[in-house]
Amino acid sequence: MSSTLPPGTDLEVEDAKILLREAIRAHRRERSARECAKAAQQIAEHAEALLEGVGCSAIYASRRFEPGTEALIARMHERDIRILMPMLGAGLSRDWAQYRPGEPLEVRAPGRPPEPAGPGLGEDAIREADLIIVPALSVDTSGFRIGQGGGWYDRVLRHATPGAPIYALTYDDEISDEPLPRAEHDHVVHGVITPNGVRTLA
Repeated sequence: MSSTLPPGTDLEVEDAKILLREAIRAHRRERSARECAKAAQQIAEHAEALLEGVGCSAIYASRRFEPGTEALIARMHERDIRILMPMLGAGLSRDWAQYRPGEPLEVRAPGRPPEPAGPGLGEDAIREADLIIVPALSVDTSGFRIGQGGGWYDRVLRHATPGAPIYALTYDDEISDEPLPRAEHDHVVHGVITPNGVRTLA
């Protein structure tokens, strides 16, 4: 599918993002559970190369139609990598908590990803991460991403250690060769991990 709008589409940035989100989410819902499970394993295999020397990683618990993170989280745990996961809290407040596979994850509000129980470590705990994995609906070749909306990651990534690699997870057909709609506050990523491999972006 195309992750960009048709040529000549004249929309405000946020309106354009809404249309793209709707289209990409609809396309993701067409993927079978078997296809999603296979993609998650492939993503974990390719991401293995990024884990060398990593002591702490920030990642998230994926939802049904997102590129899966469970297998990648398991590989991090096998390497004794400390795992940080988002805690959104009330009003999308920004926090992080440590997570170990097997511990409970809770969906605290409709549409939110599963979260660890805590305790919270503060929004600046992401500074400890040597590798940051973020969700995305689409990423262009300049590293700009379309997230789920709300700007949670755009805000929290400001606290990351400068130079810490940030990778988004998408399906292969969600990488856009054309620029995505972008706002001044949008935070770029350094690369993308897909079922076909790891790609470093400009």
